[in-house]
Amino acid sequence: MAHERRFNAAMAGKLENPDRLQWLPPAEVVAALNVKPGEVIADIGAGTGYFALPIARAARPGGKVYAVDAQAEMLSLLGAKLADGAADRIELIRAEADATGLPAGSCDLVFMANVWHEFDDRVAVVKEAQRILRAGGRVAILDWRPDVEPEYGPPLEHRLAPGDAVEVLRAAGAAQLASTNIGKYSWLVTGVFPDAFA
Repeated sequence: MAHERRFNAAMAGKLENPDRLQWLPPAEVVAALNVKPGEVIADIGAGTGYFALPIARAARPGGKVYAVDAQAEMLSLLGAKLADGAADRIELIRAEADATGLPAGSCDLVFMANVWHEFDDRVAVVKEAQRILRAGGRVAILDWRPDVEPEYGPPLEHRLAPGDAVEVLRAAGAAQLASTNIGKYSWLVTGVFPDAFA
C-alpha cells in the first residue's frame, strides 16, 4: 500500500548518487551485519540493490539474497544490474514487508534499510521477519537519524529514533539487542531471535 512516506520509485536516481557512498558506505554496513558465506539474507525494501549486491558478495560462496521490494520499478532497476554471476545469488521478490511470501524458516538474516519509518504496522513487519527467520536468525534495521539535519533522506517528522526499533524487537522476543550510529545520517539496530516461529 503506497502512502506519503514510501520512497517514490520515480526518484530512484537519488539512490545512485555517488555522494551516498561517502555518507553511507555499503562496506561499513555489510561489515556491521556480519554476513557469513553460505547465509541466506532477505533484504526488505531492497530498492535498486545498494545493499543487496554487496551483501550477496559477502555471502559467497553458497549464499543467497532475496531482494524484496513492493515496487516493480525498483526491482526492474536492480534486475538490470545483475550480471550473470549475481543472477543466481539474488532473487527478486515483489512483495510487501509484512507479507514477503518467503518460506518459513528460510533466512539467517532479515535486513531493512531506510524503510522502517515507512511502515504503517512495524509490529506486523517484525512478525513476518520472525516467520522467515531460522532459529537464532538475526534482524538488522537501518534507518535515518532524527537528530541530524535532513540534508538527505526524509523530513525529520517522518524519522524515528532507534529506540522505536529496539522496543518493537524486544516486545517480539528478540535478544542481544544493539544500537549504533553508522555512516553520517543513519542508525543500525540489530537483534537475534533465538527461537523458530514457523
